[in-house]
Amino acid sequence: MKVTIDGIEIDVPKGTTILQAARMIGPEVAPPAMCYYTKLKTSGGYCRTCIVKVTAGSTANPTPMPKPVASCRTEVMDGMVVQNFTSPEIIEARKGVVEFLLINHPLDCPVCDQAGECKLQDLGFENGSSKTRYEFKRREYEMIDIGDKIKLHMTRCILCYRCVKTAEQITDGRVHGVMHRGDASEISTYIEKIVDNDFSGNVIDVCPVGALTDKTFRFKQRVWFTKPVDAHRNCEKCCGKTRVWLKGEEVVRVTARKDQWDEVEEFICNTCRYDHKKKSDWVIEGPSPIHRSSVISQNHYQHLNELKTRVLKEQKALGFIPFDKRP
Repeated sequence: MKVTIDGIEIDVPKGTTILQAARMIGPEVAPPAMCYYTKLKTSGGYCRTCIVKVTAGSTANPTPMPKPVASCRTEVMDGMVVQNFTSPEIIEARKGVVEFLLINHPLDCPVCDQAGECKLQDLGFENGSSKTRYEFKRREYEMIDIGDKIKLHMTRCILCYRCVKTAEQITDGRVHGVMHRGDASEISTYIEKIVDNDFSGNVIDVCPVGALTDKTFRFKQRVWFTKPVDAHRNCEKCCGKTRVWLKGEEVVRVTARKDQWDEVEEFICNTCRYDHKKKSDWVIEGPSPIHRSSVISQNHYQHLNELKTRVLKEQKALGFIPFDKRP
């Protein structure tokens, strides 16, 4: 089946959604997504940040769809034509979606552990408006512990449902979910139970904001002061392939590895995440691939010293004299 997204045509299998097709092309046309997660069944359709404009439904019926559609839930039809970043209407509509997501979100970035790797920060910067029209009191909740190592800041939550679906699909018993309805909806545990199983830490990795944080890492370091490296160990419970965050020789935290869409490649167990905080526990494979636009990449660009040395050699061969050493 052929679909054209922002002027780029691609062949995709039947059943592929517009979002999946756009990701096959690349980030230059892929819509942002806060609730969709490739490895979680039935995810998507909640946040509406991935909306696109379908200007032609298919070759058989080229009629445009009357309203923006959620690309994560809309399947491609042969001959479909889609506009994302090339549509001023979608760009403006997405600003409204971002504004709604930020309505109750607190300005916690200076103290939030998610700062520097927060998808809501990226979404607001890349797709949001420079100002807000909201002047009313924000929704507030008390912080609670939903496990001995997980802190819940419901005030920061955008109700993407990722943590609920993660607990439902990869653990042996989900004890937390969405309570109440409408504006009163909140993530909480049933009858004050705690989230306690071998894979509970993965709800922290899938959270796109700072609503679920690692209590063993809270307020320890800013992520841009750390060095993420890919590492592995032999583990009986999971794949053992992780991302280890170093501050000097100290392991400040362990997380699952993520792909270019910031989605977990393979879920890891709590033993790897919490019980192995020594560098000697891990086989270090090398620096983790971090996108250059991320603040985490600060001072961690690969081969930067080699590049500087080569430039200096070339300048010397050309007889270049630095400005500060010129007469």
